[in-house]
Amino acid sequence: MALSMYDFSVPVLKQALSSLAAILRKAADHAESKKIDPAVLISARLFPDMFALAKQDQIATDQAKGCAARLAGVDIPSFDDNETTFAELQARIEKTVAFLDSFKAPQINGSETRDIVLQLRERTVEFKGQDYLLKWVMPNFYFHVTTAYNILRHNGVDIGKRDFLGS
Repeated sequence: MALSMYDFSVPVLKQALSSLAAILRKAADHAESKKIDPAVLISARLFPDMFALAKQDQIATDQAKGCAARLAGVDIPSFDDNETTFAELQARIEKTVAFLDSFKAPQINGSETRDIVLQLRERTVEFKGQDYLLKWVMPNFYFHVTTAYNILRHNGVDIGKRDFLGS
């Protein structure tokens, strides 16, 4: 059986977002048990010129919802980037997963050759659907999910590869 654009996108994104949500729950529990202000972890970054944990969550969820919407040819929902608590970061993931759940395979399948145009700050990037998914979304999405994991691991949250991979 061949894998479809839907198979390569929505279920994969949802699984990784589920893992990210579980990692954030462990981070919240860690902060509580160690009497650490959660804002310390939420604003933590790996290096001064990298984004903080909250922004990693925001970009990962933006990549996921943007992927499904662009491949299906529908509007991307806009979320305010104002999360400052673990509960708000979790809610953002939940809203993203609910949006992904609204798609059925026929809406995304066949989008391999759909024209996708991204307006970045400094340039416009054009893709066909399959290249957009495999060469833009997935590397960017996993970069930000991985960076969120690394920020928390670096700050002492007891997480490992199994947490990243999820169930």
